[in-house]
Amino acid sequence: MAMTEPGTEQTDRPRLLTGDTPTGRLHLGHYVGSIENRLAQQGSHDCYFIIANTHALTTRAAESHAVRDDTVSIATDYLAAGIDPDRSTIFIQSEVPAIAELTWFFAMLIGYGRLMRNPTVKDEIVTKELGDSYPFGFLMYPVGQIADILAFRPAVVPVGEDQLPHIEMTREVARRFNSTYAGVDPQAGDKQHAADGVFPVPEAVVGRVGRLIGTDGKNKMSKSLDNAIYLSDTAKQVAKKCNRIFTGRMSPTDPGKIEGNPLWDYHDAFNGDKTEVADMKQRYREGKIGDGDCKKRLAEVINALLEPMRGRRAALESDPDSVTRVLHTGTARANAVAEETLWLAKSAMGFDFFRRQVRLS
Repeated sequence: MAMTEPGTEQTDRPRLLTGDTPTGRLHLGHYVGSIENRLAQQGSHDCYFIIANTHALTTRAAESHAVRDDTVSIATDYLAAGIDPDRSTIFIQSEVPAIAELTWFFAMLIGYGRLMRNPTVKDEIVTKELGDSYPFGFLMYPVGQIADILAFRPAVVPVGEDQLPHIEMTREVARRFNSTYAGVDPQAGDKQHAADGVFPVPEAVVGRVGRLIGTDGKNKMSKSLDNAIYLSDTAKQVAKKCNRIFTGRMSPTDPGKIEGNPLWDYHDAFNGDKTEVADMKQRYREGKIGDGDCKKRLAEVINALLEPMRGRRAALESDPDSVTRVLHTGTARANAVAEETLWLAKSAMGFDFFRRQVRLS
């Protein structure tokens, strides 16, 4: 019989798992890449959102206290964005021990060569200038991410485009575990794995904007590159950042370029008035409208999106313990689900010596 905490009763809704590593505040790239999908699916899915604080240590091992602060900051961003703790579960990775145990088991099912062929891993080594100095934990990170996901046996995983290689590895490991320990035919389809295996083979869902360019017009939006507009920015900060978006245009009367111009990428992403956008683009191409007017309108659009978030953030800040309460309740729920998954996995492996239940104090 499954062990559950209050609030973890079975639901007919398909389960969804996704989350973020706490490396700083969330920005517009996170919003269109994944958070927007999370908000839309709260009513149709049983949603679990992980704050993967342990993963942050792969490049910030000496900054654990800052990672703790960022963990609370990310949770605040979730709630301000509209994640509803009565309909969704927000939890802290380090407080769910079943994830670490599953990481160990999954590490036995995936080879070093396969890890190093993951383009996301290779890109991070380059972009973060790790060279050969990265810790062993950096290579455990993608395996841990597999455990983050499969611990909750989700049907879908909303992610940004750059995370697709991680999801593909997760799918491979789910199939391999089911074939190795649950007797599922290695050639079976994904539906068969869901029916007869321990783990379903989850589907990735990419946001409507897979990769949002930064305000510099060169790189993906990122805190480290100082090219991000944050969900927590004030109206003045948004206007200032929109004003410095790089368009490459030399004069307001020059014919403007649309393709590859972050100004128009943002209008396409956030301005719901498509007729207005089409008209502005045409005038921009003809040199009849300057960057300043287009940037001012963009700031208005983005601020309209962020204003409700600012109101929710103010309410959270008026009750400093509110975020901690949400995290405590959510982590208790997450432990109930993850422990059940771990028991199913150990049972399939013949490691089902004793059951346990994790309780938070």
